Amino acid sequence: MAETVFAKILRGEIPCHRLYEDELVLAFLDVGPLSEGHALVIPKEPAETLDALSDESSAAIGRVLPRLCRAVMKATGAKEYNVLQNNGPGAHQAVFHVHFHIIPKPNATEGLGVKWPAKAIDHAAAAKLAEAIRAAL
Repeated sequence: MAETVFAKILRGEIPCHRLYEDELVLAFLDVGPLSEGHALVIPKEPAETLDALSDESSAAIGRVLPRLCRAVMKATGAKEYNVLQNNGPGAHQAVFHVHFHIIPKPNATEGLGVKWPAKAIDHAAAAKLAEAIRAAL
């Protein structure tokens, strides 16, 4: 795995505004926030994408993510928020270490903007795809 800014933060070489830390997870404020309270949640395990992350680290993030969302919302007063996680450069990942964004949405102009170009589903193709995914599990 390539050296990342998150690896440097984990080693204490770059300071951060820590929100939470345990043996597997670190959460801190984003230095380029989309809104007040924009936080990052990262595993301490070095994995570039979510599919490469261990079950143990994934479960640790899953346990703390809702708690962090509640704390960010309480501290900022925002009632709505996005949780964003990107995998690979084509999916807009910029730092190649798994990370989740908690992005408060205090109003229509702050926070994350999203386009959702939905298409109609082809049910026959979907049935085949669902079978292939089940088989891969």
